[in-house]
Amino acid sequence: MTSNGTTWTVDTVRSADGTTIAYETAGEGPPIILVGGAFNDRSTTRPLATALASDFTVYGYDRRGRGDSGDAAPYAVQREIEDVAALIDRAGGTAYLYGLSSGAILAAFAAAEGLPVRGLALFEPPFQAEPHGGAKPGLAGRLTELVSAGRRGDAVALFLTDAVGVPAGAVAGMRDMPEWAWMEGLAHTLAYDSTVTGDGALPAARLATIAVPTVVADSTGSPDWLREAAAATAGAIPHATHLSLAGGFHEVPPEVLAPALRAALLG
Repeated sequence: MTSNGTTWTVDTVRSADGTTIAYETAGEGPPIILVGGAFNDRSTTRPLATALASDFTVYGYDRRGRGDSGDAAPYAVQREIEDVAALIDRAGGTAYLYGLSSGAILAAFAAAEGLPVRGLALFEPPFQAEPHGGAKPGLAGRLTELVSAGRRGDAVALFLTDAVGVPAGAVAGMRDMPEWAWMEGLAHTLAYDSTVTGDGALPAARLATIAVPTVVADSTGSPDWLREAAAATAGAIPHATHLSLAGGFHEVPPEVLAPALRAALLG
């Protein structure tokens, strides 16, 4: 497959519980695995992957339950960490990790477990470092109930307001956008992202066990609570670097983010 002049090789790997995980690779250099967040599959991480492919062999993958990957019940965060482990093994036994939002938490937990990670880059892990913002207790259960009742759109709306912090009025306007149907298609995985985040509390003791070079980034266009969470995460990981990059709400353009990641991970 070729996209924007970059040739991608598509394949699958089997995780420890037998679930098939679909991934694509491009580029040359040390491997880096991109771990997406909510409403992400490997297509949404592809622009950043393309920007990194000149310096890395980039692995973009569909987290379980998304895209071409399989799934298995009951959901457990540990199964997602095992998915990352399977990809690292496929990449040659060691790799860099980049995680976005809930994917940043997954990447951090994978490194904390001692997986063979060469370096770690985290973008705005949604911890609640201050009294405002962050996850709401019981959100995963409420999302599951809505999806089970066939109310996928309401699940998307609930996640956007309660987990992301988008004003309810703005969410109402989003329902008419072409992207809404695609978001509804991923609604069943929003409980997974909420489970990864948990109660939103910063797991400082767990983060303190990370022993690999780490950079934590935030966007200047993000709300204060996400930027504070990034700073707190960097403070909890030994010797981590904190960067603030020019961008929008919970995103930084690939042309800005990719050079920063190269410099931080490769020196």
